[in-house]
Amino acid sequence: MSRYKIALICLFLLIMQGMAMSMLPASLVYSDLLMTPHWVLIFLMIIAVFYDKDETYNAVWYGLAFGLLVDVIYTGVLGVYMITYTLVIYVIHGLNKLVHANFLAASLLAIVGVTLADTMLYVIYSFVQITSMTWGDYGLLRLLPTLAANMIFFILLYPLVKERVHDWSEQVSNV
Repeated sequence: MSRYKIALICLFLLIMQGMAMSMLPASLVYSDLLMTPHWVLIFLMIIAVFYDKDETYNAVWYGLAFGLLVDVIYTGVLGVYMITYTLVIYVIHGLNKLVHANFLAASLLAIVGVTLADTMLYVIYSFVQITSMTWGDYGLLRLLPTLAANMIFFILLYPLVKERVHDWSEQVSNV
């Protein structure tokens, strides 16, 4: 049952991240700063930290599926988000084995995950010549605002879902 709840939350976040820019003030939306909401990725990183065990990779599978949905719904290039989300969640799952699951560790993993995902997307889009930003412009005008916006979302989401996700993990392991 918890797997359906996780999928429904990911679907809800997928829809909401498409509307995220309309929730911001116009002065911020029409500035030079570019922010990309990675809300599904943030939630999947919480799943990787608090739901998955060392031998389970549920968050990776969700990353594959919902990364493909992001590609289909929001981008013109299929597979970019699918591969990026899957690889980032896999890396976060591996790094989680090195730290104790708490707010600080989850925050650091979220910073690493969003930075890695957004940088991978930039590199891929640069390679296929969809973007032509310089590295300096990318870092200042896209990466930092994206990281800040997604960390605000992480700080808001974490207390709402952490205990539920941990409880779902315990229910699955007890069955």
